[in-house]
Amino acid sequence: MKLGIVGLPNVGKSTLFNSLTKAGAQAANYPFCTIDPNVGIVPVPDERLKKLGDLHHSKKVTPAVIEFVDIAGLVKGASKGEGLGNQFLANIRECDAIVHVVRCFEDENVIHVDGSVDPVRDIETINLELIFADLEVLERRISKTGKSAMNDKSLKKELEVLKELKAILEEGKPASVYTNDDQDIMAFVRSLCLLTAKPVIFAANVAEDDLADDGASNPHVQAVRKFAEESGSKVFVVSAQIEQEIAELDDDEKADYLEALGVSESGLDKLIAASYDLLGLLSFLTTGEDETRAWTIKKGTKAPQAAGKIHTDFERGFIRAEVINYDDLMACGSSTAAKEKGLMRLEGKEYVVQDGDVILFRFNV
Repeated sequence: MKLGIVGLPNVGKSTLFNSLTKAGAQAANYPFCTIDPNVGIVPVPDERLKKLGDLHHSKKVTPAVIEFVDIAGLVKGASKGEGLGNQFLANIRECDAIVHVVRCFEDENVIHVDGSVDPVRDIETINLELIFADLEVLERRISKTGKSAMNDKSLKKELEVLKELKAILEEGKPASVYTNDDQDIMAFVRSLCLLTAKPVIFAANVAEDDLADDGASNPHVQAVRKFAEESGSKVFVVSAQIEQEIAELDDDEKADYLEALGVSESGLDKLIAASYDLLGLLSFLTTGEDETRAWTIKKGTKAPQAAGKIHTDFERGFIRAEVINYDDLMACGSSTAAKEKGLMRLEGKEYVVQDGDVILFRFNV
């Protein structure tokens, strides 16, 4: 999973990126200090992995990972060359979703590029710049496809779709509102990698005092939640400053610190949960003496395609899957005991993999 982080300058974007990835991206109280896209790979916390690894004395435990891409703060006019952010928008076109960091805290010591804190205005500023960036892509594509379509009738449908998308954007709407029953057309739309077609998670960046009640008493957070609900997006409340502090702690210290703040989970935990939910993802597990590992797949994925996530040969030569639920396996204490109790199932090609399935694939090529 790859997530692109966007936001205005000085909203806590790079501070959050640093704390999530511990990558040490520069964070300073002035616009455009992030002038190169920063990339960080973060393991997905999953307590099931360690327990499975211990059970099977695995030599290696490998979590699923998320890749974060942080770009320079966007400002009004970015699509026309203002600021530096637009230069780096191409770096997030390949992302699965966009994490939009929104400032929901008041602090006279931290400059706001527009002079005041108004998260909905800030969201609309960024959205407009993303629309302009997508329009630029579509205009180039329409020009190119239009010339080719004169001699190739098969491209006429593509040209129609491109023009329909352009019309949507010109109305100030995101490309995500476009729908079509033809799956080939939707695949073509996805291939365009339009920024406004991507699902969005809003990170409402608050002061420490607003963390305990999850921003319920913060009017800025409420405004973001209302906007997100209307646009079908997700929201999680985070304090980038607190995340930066806990990033330096070990797991036990982190848990104690969060408890002292009256918070049950870190910003990274909230973001991962929101991402998996928004993108319809789940994790299945494989385990053995060599390695215990988590694999991320889309909900609804069938066993052969899940096997293909590990290796294409597994999918090509799929015979069956030996499946047991993680909780059942841990309750039994071993695979042998689980088999004796009839909890280990043999599943075929039509089996839809569930979150927490521990699977051994049988294949022949």
